[in-house]
Amino acid sequence: MSDYFSAVRAAFSADGLIARAQPYFRPRAGQTEMAMAVAETIDHGGVLVVEAGTGVGKTYSYLVPALLSGQRVLISTATKALQDQLFSRDLPSLTRMLGLPLRMAQLKGRPSYLCQHHLAQARQGRGAPRDPQLLRTLAQVEEWAKLTRTGDLAELSSVGEDSPVWPLVTSTRDNCLGSACPQFEPCHLNVARRAALDADVVVVNHHLFFADLEVRESGVAQLLPSVGVVVFDEAHQLNETGIQFAGTLIGTAQLQGYARDFLAQALEHARGMGDWMQLSADLERCVRDLRLAAGRSAAGTRLRWLGRVPDGLDALAWRGAFSALGQALHAALVALGNVEEMAAELRQLYARGEALLGRLALFGKTSSDDCVRWLDIGSRHLRMIESPLSIARIVRTRLLQEDETGGEAPVDASRRPGAWIFTSATLGDDDDLSWFTEPCGLRDARVLRVDSPFDYAQQAAVYVPQEFPVPGTPAHSAEVAALVQRSAEVLGGRTLVLTTTTKALQAIGAALQAQFGLFSDLEVLVQGQAPKQVLLERFRAGRQGGGRGCILVASATFWEGVDMPGDALELVVIDKLPFPPPDDPLVEARSQQLEAVGRNAFRDYMLPEAAMALKQGAGRLIRRETDQGVLVITDTRLVSKPYGRRLLAALPPMRRLHAPADYDAALAALALTRTSTRDSTSS
Repeated sequence: MSDYFSAVRAAFSADGLIARAQPYFRPRAGQTEMAMAVAETIDHGGVLVVEAGTGVGKTYSYLVPALLSGQRVLISTATKALQDQLFSRDLPSLTRMLGLPLRMAQLKGRPSYLCQHHLAQARQGRGAPRDPQLLRTLAQVEEWAKLTRTGDLAELSSVGEDSPVWPLVTSTRDNCLGSACPQFEPCHLNVARRAALDADVVVVNHHLFFADLEVRESGVAQLLPSVGVVVFDEAHQLNETGIQFAGTLIGTAQLQGYARDFLAQALEHARGMGDWMQLSADLERCVRDLRLAAGRSAAGTRLRWLGRVPDGLDALAWRGAFSALGQALHAALVALGNVEEMAAELRQLYARGEALLGRLALFGKTSSDDCVRWLDIGSRHLRMIESPLSIARIVRTRLLQEDETGGEAPVDASRRPGAWIFTSATLGDDDDLSWFTEPCGLRDARVLRVDSPFDYAQQAAVYVPQEFPVPGTPAHSAEVAALVQRSAEVLGGRTLVLTTTTKALQAIGAALQAQFGLFSDLEVLVQGQAPKQVLLERFRAGRQGGGRGCILVASATFWEGVDMPGDALELVVIDKLPFPPPDDPLVEARSQQLEAVGRNAFRDYMLPEAAMALKQGAGRLIRRETDQGVLVITDTRLVSKPYGRRLLAALPPMRRLHAPADYDAALAALALTRTSTRDSTSS
């Protein structure tokens, strides 16, 4: 065994560098197995896909061999939270343990950094805000701007993520002046980019990775040829993130923003040289008319778009509004073209308008056969989206640099990363991890599955009520709420309810809040009634400091990335099996693609999707070796349908509870164990 492999294995031993630095570290066979597989891939080159169960310690499993390899490393994560954790905690800690003087940098997307130019404009320009509250927040940003070295908005945690101040003090790819900006050299984004280009280890996120791959604006595309190892953590989100950037998108929010910027910049630099107010007003009116042409579809609706008009819309009204919008944008560009040479801001605004008009023109034609198109309807805005069905071709040709026949593309091999590592806790429910590898074009990759070290049979149980209303009906949501009420009263809260639809979220949340009033021992938290982080912090606190026990009812983003270890969470209730909605245009197109080649869409697409989502939701329950809890799935199809066996097999190997009495006993045991632990600790 070479010195490199020996060093990697030794780092995870009982008397290794990690154990000497962390007293609570214990060697785990799965962690070492994954680390050695990563080391082999780095040493020999190639692609490795690793599903590492919760508790394996996958972060150190890829960081140790990557850092010890002596090669430049690029790490991409799905969330900014994990990106910050890696850069601020894991990497500094590990480099100290290993004694490696490495230069590290993190690079985020443009909206994450303060723009000094726009900050100055927000205070001095004609478009400066007049709202007193907004002005106070802006003053707070100005004070922070004098002290920050990075310009990373995450440092300013006192200002909410949805604050209206952020669009005023950040730039977008559309409104950035680039090298013409007076603040180009000290620009925080450019400083971060230069640091990344000089670093040994760079941490980015998937959104930036794919966005940069398309436009080559932040440095990732320039980094790729110079790194030897690329790691994608939280890789299960890779395909869905990638297709957002591989397609084309234009929304009414973008167009309204352009109309406002058009008016502000034209008045600033070309006042009196065009009817700017009328042109801007016409554009804004046409944007509103297009939204009205979409009818009264509920927010969150996706309309198929197979022809010239999205399904279900009045063709005459949509075409008329769409054509008028194109004409209004074109008129604004004609007027702007007469004055664009007067200022860099006007030249940039003209180029931005041209790009928007080009995207709008695309949606005036029928879509290509290898893409799916839909209209995404929000409460106030529309988004027109055309996207490929997967990122397989992008991964093969743009990342791995293979040609369309599977061979190597004619590029300099020395200018290509040698090792690609893709890892997550949930990547598939079969030995080939095909749920992940197929849409990502990685079917020939080496695949490794490392089981969680947790003793699920002892730590957790799963219960499926045998007699329950049909999912999706009002009676079902009411019965879920009743079960949660009874269970949470036994546990003193400590309950997370995960729903598959917004309708169920609202129904269950409302029923529980009606049951538990302001003076109850339990508090019901509902997604959407407070920011996500506020809800999670309140839930984790629970009864600490004299607070009330908590029930959290949530959907969507709460199914993954939520970490509540200890006895803060002891019961997870999933209202129904998380099959993808069959009428979603993307789901429908993927199903049709499979059926066209003789495959079964339900077996090969719907079931794996449901299995992965179910596995993610169930993963919220047990986060540490000492955690205990119960998972309830209130969908009788899990035991009545033949496919239920496959879904149950995708879950961690928890013990089964078959009767209501078994369930009640499990809840009572959890409450008793916690009481006994608390009593022994206090004595």
